[in-house]
Amino acid sequence: MTDIIGKWQQPAGQAFPGLWFEFRTDGTFQASLEEMGITSGGTYTAADGMIEIHQTQHTLGLFGDFQGLYVIEGDMLTMTLGDAGSLRPASLEGKNKRLYKKIG
Repeated sequence: MTDIIGKWQQPAGQAFPGLWFEFRTDGTFQASLEEMGITSGGTYTAADGMIEIHQTQHTLGLFGDFQGLYVIEGDMLTMTLGDAGSLRPASLEGKNKRLYKKIG
């Protein structure tokens, strides 16, 4: 889980530029898309390229469990999450593939 620790932000050209996730060492995360006033948070586990996010807070009420895949190359995180309650995507090339740059 230590490779994903830190703050990651979607750069320009992604679906939600400016959206950031901060994954903490205690297994919690916060996320925000400040431009739209959206915040979220909850817990997560990540190991061996698989991530599970349990979102318990969200400005728009999008709660639930999200299973996904991720890979980190240098200061870039590629993460693909399934929809809430659905199965883990079969590959990183899923419809929800997003890139994030490490900013902290």
